[in-house]
Amino acid sequence: MAIRLPALSASARAAAHRAMAKSALFSNSSTAVRLRRYNAHMDKARALEAAARGQEEAQ
Repeated sequence: MAIRLPALSASARAAAHRAMAKSALFSNSSTAVRLRRYNAHMDKARALEAAARGQEEAQ
């Protein structure tokens, strides 16, 4: 049986990805890996923020 979590808004998910991006910078990995993880999370956060702005404008 799967545990159901409440759905997070796009802006809340973006904030979570920004936090993960910051923590990626301080992880115990090589510089290349840290930068790749940071960029991946920031790209996702930017996309989620753009989606949230699009939903706000549509309402």
